[in-house]
Amino acid sequence: MIVAAHQPNFIPWLGYFDKMSKADLFISLNHVQMERQSFQNRVRIKTGEGARWITVPVVQASRSERIMDKRIDNSREGRFRWSRKMFLTLKYAYQSAPFYREHEAALADIFGARWDRLCDLNDRLIDFCRGALSVRTEIVPSSALCLTGAKSDLILNMCREVGADAYLAGRGGSLAYLDIRAFERAGIRVIWQDFEHPRYRQHPACGEFFPNLSALDLIFNCGPMSPEILRGGAVAAGEAL
Repeated sequence: MIVAAHQPNFIPWLGYFDKMSKADLFISLNHVQMERQSFQNRVRIKTGEGARWITVPVVQASRSERIMDKRIDNSREGRFRWSRKMFLTLKYAYQSAPFYREHEAALADIFGARWDRLCDLNDRLIDFCRGALSVRTEIVPSSALCLTGAKSDLILNMCREVGADAYLAGRGGSLAYLDIRAFERAGIRVIWQDFEHPRYRQHPACGEFFPNLSALDLIFNCGPMSPEILRGGAVAAGEAL
């Protein structure tokens, strides 16, 4: 069984869902420390002026807070609270995209609800994206497992806990901290994710292609072709590579 893991990020990029789709089981690392200025509460989207960040405001209690405990800052209520502003930002950014209208009602429901914990919002948005991308891998929160250790030891113990025989690792921070020999001694293979970001026609058009945006960018622009494009099996019609 191939296992992959990552923190529950905010409307993640395509590489996140590529890793999830290539695993038999995906562990959502919600019990680890929340990182400030991280992808757990922000992501980039495409606008008419180029790529820009959107951010969920969070309450800054302490630097040792776990992701599962992180609270959203809902101090400003009424029609101008952060969630309404974010929904309108997405609408204005993508209303010209061919498939935005198909998903607008679902997004309005998500951002129209009150969310107190960041991980609950992120889990809901991840479910929305993986549904649109036809990613059906089972997800288990790390808080539901009996895990000890940190960094490489934590990941190794996680793999042992769920009975994995292979761990699918990203080529970001994992390259620096994974103890490959420890995995080998435990009889668990480490597989490195090999992801090449697809190109497709983006709206609004402003000349340059922007990779590494939220998965919403592909979903809004390519609709039902999105799962195949994510897996490298198709290129959106008319896209000059």
